[in-house]
Amino acid sequence: MDKSRKKFSDIYDQCIGKIYRFIFIKVNSQEVAEDLTSEAFLRAWEAFKNSENPNSNNQKIDNPPAFIYRIARNLVTDYYRQKGKFQTISAEYVQMADPEPDLEEKAMLGSDCEMVRAALSNIKDDYREVIVWHYLDDLKIPEIAKILGKPEGTVRVLLHRALKAVRFALNNGK
Repeated sequence: MDKSRKKFSDIYDQCIGKIYRFIFIKVNSQEVAEDLTSEAFLRAWEAFKNSENPNSNNQKIDNPPAFIYRIARNLVTDYYRQKGKFQTISAEYVQMADPEPDLEEKAMLGSDCEMVRAALSNIKDDYREVIVWHYLDDLKIPEIAKILGKPEGTVRVLLHRALKAVRFALNNGK
């Protein structure tokens, strides 16, 4: 079992930041994001532990990061079903600035980030997820396809449509 723990520990170290960020963007609450991230990894550990057991009938997990993203995505969906809330994206998360920009740059960046946040909040959830996974989490198309359980070609089309929707939202000031 020590081998399984070490393997899962490595997966945890590799994925924890990305999974937390993904969930935080969806729930816009540090406390809720921490709780859901913990739950995602707990469920992933249980499944991973069972899949590594040679006496188990459970199927081996081929792509653990994709598996954890799928768990996280389902937990967020369940959270919103229970709470009946709308999803928002924190402008604080979107800000990726030079540590010491001058005041004018800060104002411009804040305005740009607010526009991007608004554009992302006005597109379909699937579009937002694909953009976050691909451009912020640096996931490749095959990894996203596994998370969504869709063919790679479908994910490419989804990403293209997502970018088009963001462009439309940005150009129309929505």
